[in-house]
Amino acid sequence: QVQLRESGGGSVQTGGTLRLSCPTSGYGIYCMGWFRQRPGNKREGVAALDSDGTIEYANSVKGRFTISKDNAANILFLQMDRLKPEDTGIYYCAAGRGGHTLYVLSGLLPFDQNDIETWGQGTQVTVTS
Repeated sequence: QVQLRESGGGSVQTGGTLRLSCPTSGYGIYCMGWFRQRPGNKREGVAALDSDGTIEYANSVKGRFTISKDNAANILFLQMDRLKPEDTGIYYCAAGRGGHTLYVLSGLLPFDQNDIETWGQGTQVTVTS
């Protein structure tokens, strides 16, 4: 398993687009996803892609963010469109095999580190108004 390492963060204006990437070699049976920590807020799940193809999103990003995986290249993506200032934060690529991992990483359940086995160091996303 490679160490999870995010890339693609940056600074954009409201309405802009960013695409985050994360190599995932060795995590074929894991639920993969993204969580974030916004300034002054607790960590929260954003989007998750389970090993069976199930995808879930947090309500706050549904319709704007898209999680996907290039299985040939073993890369997890988070396409972020129509970004808002409230999307500003540090975004982490994460993996887990727990029964709740899908729901924690997608924000459908409160963030619980016990449901996540590993995550990267994060990449900063800044959306200016």
